[in-house]
Amino acid sequence: MMKISTLEARASSRADFGPIGEGEKNTRFADLIIAGKSLNAMLIKYDMVPSLGWMSDEYQREMIDYFLLRKPHGTMWYRYPIMVCPWCGDEGCGFISVKIDKEEDVVIWKDFYLEPDMKKINIGPFYFEWDNYERVINSTFGVAGIQ
Repeated sequence: MMKISTLEARASSRADFGPIGEGEKNTRFADLIIAGKSLNAMLIKYDMVPSLGWMSDEYQREMIDYFLLRKPHGTMWYRYPIMVCPWCGDEGCGFISVKIDKEEDVVIWKDFYLEPDMKKINIGPFYFEWDNYERVINSTFGVAGIQ
């Protein structure tokens, strides 16, 4: 039986989760809070940041379109980069992908992988009610801006 989780977005930065080393970038981003738990905190050991809420307006709109299933990713189809390089957001630096499905009014995040190695990460699946999910994903636009 699926358990529907609440989803929230919160403006955060890398420094909110611990000291930033000399020469590291204190990237700001929209952290996704799943049932009261930070996605960034859940995946912090991978030294990446959430892909939503920062970079250019075009990049942010593209990420929102992916997460709202308006268009498939160009190379992964219904897998999407949920955590990316904190310096540049580029998938070429490595990223964490998630499979996103929608069944009626429920969005499912499952099968998290460290890319490009396709190494399974044991979190999820997470289930979200569509109206809450859509509102939260849309709310991430412009949270941290271009950095």
